[in-house]
Amino acid sequence: MTLTFAGILDHAAVIRAVDALVDLVEAPAVAGGWESESALPGMTVGGLVRHLVSQPECAVQFLGAGSPPDADVLSLADYIERVDWLRAPVDAAENTSIRNDFNAMAGHGVEQSRAILAASRTELGAAIAAAGAATYVPWQDCALQVDDFLVVRLMEIVVHADDLAASLGVPTPVFESEVLDPVLALLAALSVRRHGQDIVLRALARTERAGTGSVSAF
Repeated sequence: MTLTFAGILDHAAVIRAVDALVDLVEAPAVAGGWESESALPGMTVGGLVRHLVSQPECAVQFLGAGSPPDADVLSLADYIERVDWLRAPVDAAENTSIRNDFNAMAGHGVEQSRAILAASRTELGAAIAAAGAATYVPWQDCALQVDDFLVVRLMEIVVHADDLAASLGVPTPVFESEVLDPVLALLAALSVRRHGQDIVLRALARTERAGTGSVSAF
């Protein structure tokens, strides 16, 4: 996969994507269902919200921290090869550890998550503007070009906003094309890596040959 978004990502759209989360995270159903299981088995609504707001939070934190001079700057393809949860079963430790960590972090309550989102929205524009060429991702011990790093964050925002909306029975936020286009391009590329060219191409273009299998990227 040669996909990259370096130099073409609309940074203002990243901020607007975060803005689009506010009404969803502020919805009364969030506080009312905080301890209930979300649409993601084993993850509470609170854990899902905390995971969602961690995307702009970690963007601000990592963009401001810079990248170690000796860090490997990876392509998206090579970065994805390092993401252990992507190919692991749902009940594997690579996935359950993420779920359990954010469920525990949600123990601080809904107001903390809402405050994290508000602070991240305020700080994100300046963090993007001041960022260097690459951003270090500590959990993978590597760096990504800034725009590629931000598209991964956008993907997490769009996917988990839909998860949260489904959990609450409310509409998914409407994201603009400047947000959706790179996210869908990344998801399509991940889907091809997971399922192969033929099944994805046919699912997207040829109903009569699409088959019945899932082409989910995850």
